[in-house]
Amino acid sequence: MDIESVVYVLSQLRFSESLPESMLVRIAAFAELRGFPAHSILFRENAVNDRLMIVAVGRVALDMQVPGRGEVRIMSLGPGDMLAWSALLGKGRMTTSAVALEDTQVVAIRARDVLLLCESDPEFGYQLMRHVAEALANRLVATRLQLLDLFADTEPFVPRGPD
Repeated sequence: MDIESVVYVLSQLRFSESLPESMLVRIAAFAELRGFPAHSILFRENAVNDRLMIVAVGRVALDMQVPGRGEVRIMSLGPGDMLAWSALLGKGRMTTSAVALEDTQVVAIRARDVLLLCESDPEFGYQLMRHVAEALANRLVATRLQLLDLFADTEPFVPRGPD
């Protein structure tokens, strides 16, 4: 796939639509479009992954192993949502598993190359990491709401008085 196609896809996604085209071109140089059929695994919890991904088409579920509960679906993501952001931390160990809920296409970006670009061009790095931080802040809110749903059927926590 050519860079222009990846730039076009990135320009249409919530995560990256407000980035200037010059940044999209630089990101696209390290990216490719990857397709995943429905029910396929994009990555597994604790696996090493070196790609930041942005959902372009389809839906992806994030599942996590929870002690005493087994595998729990914690969230589903759609077009414009970022996943596998742990790759940007340089360690790349995934904290969840990702499963395509339907035929899905992602923009897969080599994290190591993006990090080197961020280090060599601080303005680029600042702008990109602002977008990542905003996406993570939105994810945190969504996760909090999901946790409220997850624990809605459990006994409420009532603090005990002094013993």
